[in-house]
Amino acid sequence: MSDYSARAAAQEPFIPTMRELVRAYQAFSAYSEAHIRQFDLTPAQFDVIATLGNTSGMCMGEIGEKTLITKGTLTGVIDRLEKKHLVLREVPADNRRSVIVKLTHEGEALFEVIFPLHIAHLKERFEQLEKSELELLRVLLSRLCLAF
Repeated sequence: MSDYSARAAAQEPFIPTMRELVRAYQAFSAYSEAHIRQFDLTPAQFDVIATLGNTSGMCMGEIGEKTLITKGTLTGVIDRLEKKHLVLREVPADNRRSVIVKLTHEGEALFEVIFPLHIAHLKERFEQLEKSELELLRVLLSRLCLAF
């Protein structure tokens, strides 16, 4: 058993920072999600549309890597987007085991409208920071990610 007590653990200097990081993520997520839901999309559906926008399509694995949506969840997200006629799946003739997901014409049209609207919506909040503060925040968050 360690000599490290609950009292000592509660005094760690990173805890207030960790709490602010979680609060910031929750606030960002709520702000972003409320806007996305106005377009009858979930955050995951928007993420896929934004990822596929301005591309000729991607395989499921690539979408998963770029969106950080797990494979099982991603399949359901793509299924629902397909039912909304926003994406389609294609099997390349030269690789029948692969599936390419592309935006349909409707999906492209939606991307062209909602992506700039959503970025403008987020920009309203991020503009409260100076460019140098945004860069410092990006660098620090990147360093934090490397610690895990």
